[in-house]
Amino acid sequence: MDAPAPSRASIGSLVLIPTPVGNLGDFGLRSVEVLKEADLVLAEDTRTTGKLMRHFGVDTPLRSFHQHNEHRALEGLVQQMEAGLQIALCSDAGTPGISDPGFLLVREAVQRGFVVSCIPGPTAFVPALVVSGLPCDRFVFEGFLPHKKGRQKKLGALATEERTWVVYESPHRMVKLLGELIEYCGPERLVSCSREISKLHEETVRGTTTKVLAHFTENEPRGEFVVVVAGRD
Repeated sequence: MDAPAPSRASIGSLVLIPTPVGNLGDFGLRSVEVLKEADLVLAEDTRTTGKLMRHFGVDTPLRSFHQHNEHRALEGLVQQMEAGLQIALCSDAGTPGISDPGFLLVREAVQRGFVVSCIPGPTAFVPALVVSGLPCDRFVFEGFLPHKKGRQKKLGALATEERTWVVYESPHRMVKLLGELIEYCGPERLVSCSREISKLHEETVRGTTTKVLAHFTENEPRGEFVVVVAGRD
């Protein structure tokens, strides 16, 4: 299918648009304006981003862009930017490229000389970090840990890290992770676990690894978690 005609004569561009991790009110006016002005919106899940666009009255063409198709979609998107199109990239929640698809497209756009920008906005780990009560002047963000291969090696390395470190975890693996933190970091290492950030049931549980494990052993973990771990003394 031929690429649509460019809507402006300027060089093509890529804009990363963070989307709410919880409350729709976190989506700013500038983000709405950029979505309306774009020639094409790329979405990790068109159903999720489509609902957001309908809520704010945006009718820009929408196309899926996720980890399973980003490699084969790359060249076609580059051709569209070469034709002068402005492309907006959204993930399901948070900032594209942060544990979500986006890096490959950003790297290619930068290498080809297109204008690349990102609107400041929602991301899950920053609120969790700053409310943890742990030092946040210097920190390490690891995203999701490996599920199997390399997990023990990564945890072993992080256990010796002197800076605060942050990981994402699913509710199904939270109890396992907390047990691993006790094993690698000790029973008294401080940890803060935040879930449902910016949603109705937002919650942060703080304490030692032993205390927090006891909490989630008694209370089934629900929602996606941001886990903030104190660095080694």
